[in-house]
Amino acid sequence: MQYFQAVQEGKQRAGKSQMKMFEVAGFGMLTLTTKKIDGKFFPVGEEDFVAVINSPDGYVAILADKDGFTKAQSKALEKNEALSIYKKLRESGIPEYPENEIQIWSERRPTVQNEVSE
Repeated sequence: MQYFQAVQEGKQRAGKSQMKMFEVAGFGMLTLTTKKIDGKFFPVGEEDFVAVINSPDGYVAILADKDGFTKAQSKALEKNEALSIYKKLRESGIPEYPENEIQIWSERRPTVQNEVSE
């Protein structure tokens, strides 16, 4: 697939995820539309998985594809607010992302929704 095609298809898929985030959180930011695997570009996957990560600005609820590439995110929040969005997305039928790292922008971040609070 050519880069332009991957971007167009990925933008549609990520846009759907952004709307799901918006419905639950009142805000949804588009993140990645493509992923690069073995030097080739692909659109982000159609499937949605939910997780929470810690960003430099706070905690963020995210929707990612099966490979852990983020498609949409909430704004940075307090941890309990991000977890509340996570729970609402889970209750809407979106499964939890099963791995413990997410690809957001150019970095990998650990998921934190299952951390035990002290």
